[in-house]
Amino acid sequence: MTKIGWIIFITAVVVGLGSLIAWARISNPPLDVSGIDANVAISASEKNGNIADHVTGKVDSKVVLIEYGDYQCPGCGSAAPYVQQLMEEYNDKIAFIFRNFPLTSIHPNAKAAAATAEAAGLQGKYWEMNHHLYQAQSEWSSASVKDRTNTFNGYASSLGLDLKKFEQDIASAEVAKKINFDQAIGKRESVSATPTFVLNGKKVSEETADGITKGNLDAIKKEIDALLK
Repeated sequence: MTKIGWIIFITAVVVGLGSLIAWARISNPPLDVSGIDANVAISASEKNGNIADHVTGKVDSKVVLIEYGDYQCPGCGSAAPYVQQLMEEYNDKIAFIFRNFPLTSIHPNAKAAAATAEAAGLQGKYWEMNHHLYQAQSEWSSASVKDRTNTFNGYASSLGLDLKKFEQDIASAEVAKKINFDQAIGKRESVSATPTFVLNGKKVSEETADGITKGNLDAIKKEIDALLK
């Protein structure tokens, strides 16, 4: 191919890619989450697939702890049992909200795991699946698509879920909307890593968050106690 031919070819490729990107933006416009208060439990709506925030503890508490998490994230997995420990202590005093923030570029199974939890939630078993996914993280984190599907179906069966409905819900537009909505809220709130904890609208410091992942809850408990006074 001549030099001019290469220039024409490269130009055509660039123009073609630009057209594809423009079409993708038109057909899949960014989700508008402006005007939504991210610091309280978000109700079900068309934007989040009619799936409300998952809340445990005292729903109407004046103290709200939010985690933006990734089920395949090792740090999130380490933090999970200590978050549970924290909630057992403050159960009737504070609210805890978990929002999906799968980092798919480095955790290829994270989004499927998020869909698994959301699908379980549609049968009333969200927190049971949430806990199990973290407890068994090593079983599925590096699994192939086929193996992770079988593994997640096994978890659903162990929780007594209707497997046919579970499989349908995992692939549903509603569950996809919920995950995308959580991510959009997180990005708007400048979340870029997991786990990210937010306490009453203020992002928890890296030092305090690191303490949660390592089981040192002194710092986060001090902040919570101050807000409860």
